[in-house]
Formats: sequence, structure tokens, C-alpha cells
Amino acid sequence: MAESGVMDIVSVPEAIEWQAKHAENAGAPGTAQVVRALLALEGSEAATARRIFAWQGLSLRDAMPLRIAGGIHNLLLTGEEPRLEDVYAGRMPAQDQVDALVREIVETHDFQLMPWLDGPPQTNEAGRSASFAAGLLWLADGRTCPQFEWLEIGASAGINTMLGRYHYDLGGVSTGPSGNRMRIVPEWRGAPPPARDIGFVDARGSDIAPVDLTDEAQALRLKSYVWPEATGRMARIDAAIALASRMPPEIERMDAGDWVEKELAREQDEGVTRVLAHSIMWQYLPEFTQERIEASLQEAGSRATRERPLAHLSLETNRETFAHELKVRYWPGGESQVHLANAHPHGAWVEWLG
Repeated sequence: MAESGVMDIVSVPEAIEWQAKHAENAGAPGTAQVVRALLALEGSEAATARRIFAWQGLSLRDAMPLRIAGGIHNLLLTGEEPRLEDVYAGRMPAQDQVDALVREIVETHDFQLMPWLDGPPQTNEAGRSASFAAGLLWLADGRTCPQFEWLEIGASAGINTMLGRYHYDLGGVSTGPSGNRMRIVPEWRGAPPPARDIGFVDARGSDIAPVDLTDEAQALRLKSYVWPEATGRMARIDAAIALASRMPPEIERMDAGDWVEKELAREQDEGVTRVLAHSIMWQYLPEFTQERIEASLQEAGSRATRERPLAHLSLETNRETFAHELKVRYWPGGESQVHLANAHPHGAWVEWLG
């Protein structure tokens, strides 16, 4: 099937198999086995299993297989199902063994696992901040003011809301406070971004279901969505948790459309670029919310001046090519969207086009 049609798969078994192959190709064979084992739940009397196979909607677009995979991983992280360690560590290579184990786990922990199907995964990933930082350097290169007010929707735990606290090496261009535990050094492809001095006067976010990094159970839930094979991602979440314990990010529980309207209507400081940003979340917004946000941007953009500029920075999945694209617009003067980079979804590499 062409990539453009993958999200429109309506067969639950076909969607599960696609997700398993995707995990395999991404270097997560144990996660692939766990996802593929969901096929063995067909016919199970567990409420979770029945809900999976009676899924209403497009299960890949809803990330349904990854929702339940996160719940299963959580049982390992909480110590309730240590048997899963053998799967993720590659010590249980036979798929039929994994099938039997996952079916037993789902039927045993049915009540705990069912709520994991209620919402999409929250894959808050600090590695994505590398793309954002590069985009801000590009904006500061004579296009907007180099001091930024960062406003992030779909901020989840606020890991990318804290991007001003991280140190980056972007193709040899360094930015951000040195000596920080969070050092983000992606494989850089192409020319480096502009070398400019940037700063943050404010950084806040919103989410309909924010995660509190200072709450151990909530932080563990966020880690549950990270594939166990991704040790680098786990280390970055631990570093973000440590930073949040000293000063938590400011995340407001609010609908994205409501929050954007409120924030873009506030008076803006002179000499500061107001940035609305988001990553890997736009697809989850209802169409009417997307339209509200775009209308708010256009209205705020019409008021923007050289002394009080506005920018829109996004790192989102192209639903046709599956590339993760960094795009930017700014007002006044840069209203047309510019495709600055393609990036690995978890920040392993950035291909700079800007």
C-alpha cells in the first residue's frame, strides 16, 4: 500500500501488522513483537481485547496499537510484569511465546489496560527541540527579534517548552546554556543553521491533558510510550525530569484553540518575537480547532510589526510522505510558509534545507 493510504487502513489486523513492521524497521524488535502479539487477542473475552477489535475509526490515525503498547510497557516499568523484560531484551525470540504472554497479561490486567485506549500516546521528546532551536536561529538571522516568547500547544509534559534550558550542537553551531545535563547533538545533514545569539523572555504551553513531570506516576506514564529499545530517549526524559524538579515548565490545561486565542490577544513586549509552536500533534486536533488557530494567527499577524513580530514554527508529519517537516512563517514579511528542515521523529538527525 502507498504511504499516503496507510493512515486510512480500516482493518484492525492490518493496522497492527503495519505498526509492528514499522517498529521493526525503527530498530525496536521487542516492541514489534508485543504489537504483533495484539493479533493473538482476537477472540479473547477481555474487555480490552474486544475494544481493540471493535475499534471505531482509523486505528493507525488514532495510534491505537501504540496506545495499548504503552500500557503494556507500563506494566514492566511499574514492576508488575517483569516477564516482559525478556521480550524487550530479545530473550524471547519465538513470536508464539510472546503471543501467549501478551494475551495472558492483557487478560490479567484488563482493568488497568483499558484506560490506555482512551487517548493518543504522548510522545514528548526533547530531541525535537533541536529542530526548533535551528528554526529560532534562522528567524534571528535578520528576520525577527532574537529574543523569543515561546508558546507551545500540545505541550504534554512541557519537555520542549523547556527548550531554552538545553544546550545544542547543530552541525557545529552551539547554542543554549553550557554545562547543562541536557545536551542535544543530532546527526546534522546539510549546511548548519545561522550562528546567532538568541534568548527567551518567556516559555509556556498548553495541553488538554498535561503531564506533571514532578509526579512520579505521571512521569512514568510518559516514559511508557517510549519504546524500551530507545535508551537515548529514556536518558533525555530522565534529564528533563531532573530539570523540571528544580523549576517545572508552565503548562496550562486548556483546549488549544481557546489558549491560542487568549495568548495571541495579550499585549506583546517590544523587541520580542512571539512564537506559536507545536510538534507531532496537529493531526490530533479537530478540523474546527485547526481553523480557529489559523484564524487567530492571521488576525495576530495582521497586527504584527518589526518591533513586535509573530512567528509560527511547526514540526509535523507530512501525511503523504511521512516525513517530519520543520516549517515556519513569520509576520510581518514572511507570511509564506518556508520548509526549513526534515527531521527524525525523535531528533536523531536533522536534514537542514533552510
